[in-house]
Amino acid sequence: MKEAAAQRLIFLISLLFWTSGQVLPVRLTVSPSRSQFFEYESVTLICEDENSSDGGTVRRNTSRGTRTECEGWGEALVGSTCNISVLLPHDSGLYWCESMSGSSNSSSSSIQLSVSGGSVILQSPVLPVMEGDDVTLSCRAKSPAHNLPAAFYKDGSFIGDGPSGHMTLLHVSSSDEGLYKCSISGQGESPSSRISVEGQQLLCLLQPSSGDKK
Repeated sequence: MKEAAAQRLIFLISLLFWTSGQVLPVRLTVSPSRSQFFEYESVTLICEDENSSDGGTVRRNTSRGTRTECEGWGEALVGSTCNISVLLPHDSGLYWCESMSGSSNSSSSSIQLSVSGGSVILQSPVLPVMEGDDVTLSCRAKSPAHNLPAAFYKDGSFIGDGPSGHMTLLHVSSSDEGLYKCSISGQGESPSSRISVEGQQLLCLLQPSSGDKK
């Protein structure tokens, strides 16, 4: 019915106004944007918070320390940027940002970074992907670096081959969430990385129910 559609529209507008007044969560950006790295590669971590000019502080939990700041294991650059110029396996762990926004302390979601001393890594999205998107996984050998045939696995089960080292997951949903890894014959196996899928909840509010079609 028209009344139901109007009520949902009012609710959506109210929701948007309500969220616009909230403190936006601080975000952690990883460059290059992947969760697995070879030993001796480099990575840059950037904190962003639209409610705070300083952006925030990069922290991490690894086997070497808990809730430690960039200074001591990385190089603090301009703003809220931390650079690790030489990654080692003990740099594997959880990374996130913390920021003071007004009188409250906010944190980003944590990101798992893995540093492999082996010869194969899986290149996959470091941040959650949106439901319905296509996601490409790439299996990369240290040498030669590209286009070697690879096998892909989800939660330990084989899901398919990639003749050129790539596999695309079409229109992902929550059922695609899990731990992914890959292997290249004669080269080895990558560590596992988690892929998370976020739903598009707001879009559901705009979709008419069967009763609205009457």
